[in-house]
Amino acid sequence: MNTRSKQTTVRFHSSFQLPGIEGLLPEGEYHVVHDEELIEEASRPAWRRIATFIHLPAIGMRGPVQRMAPIKVQDLEDALEKDRLHA
Repeated sequence: MNTRSKQTTVRFHSSFQLPGIEGLLPEGEYHVVHDEELIEEASRPAWRRIATFIHLPAIGMRGPVQRMAPIKVQDLEDALEKDRLHA
């Protein structure tokens, strides 16, 4: 099975919450990693997202622990939309 990871950066202008992550996360930029697998049955190369992770803490912030937390893409999109509406 072929897999790949794609990294993006998201920006929050105010503190936010994501289900499954305890506490309020501060504003800032965050690296997000999407793991995908190749769909072999397709007539042309196609990729399916199998996991999404957010790097904590935010870029440039120091914390006692750095980690990648699993998140749902829809939860991230909802949090970004809420942030846009309140910016």
